[in-house]
Amino acid sequence: MSSTSQKHRNFVAEPMGDKPVSELAGIGNVLGQRLADEGFDKAYVVLGQFLVLRKNEELFKDWLKDVTGANSKQSNDCYTCLKEWCEAFL
Repeated sequence: MSSTSQKHRNFVAEPMGDKPVSELAGIGNVLGQRLADEGFDKAYVVLGQFLVLRKNEELFKDWLKDVTGANSKQSNDCYTCLKEWCEAFL
């Protein structure tokens, strides 16, 4: 059994396009709104931050926690989702 969610599998299965930030694994409506309030309204904008941070797990998770108050599971799910998307599409 895979440890990733259906949301994660759906996200990494296709190009990101113009998906809202709440499509990212680990990001629900509350965290999505907090990200949008900071200008990160689309998944690709969060991907940009992920890339600026050089795909560094610790830096990205710390950034996400600082911006949204995400817990460890949420930040890990989002990091893993973006990491696997990059492995598939970059």
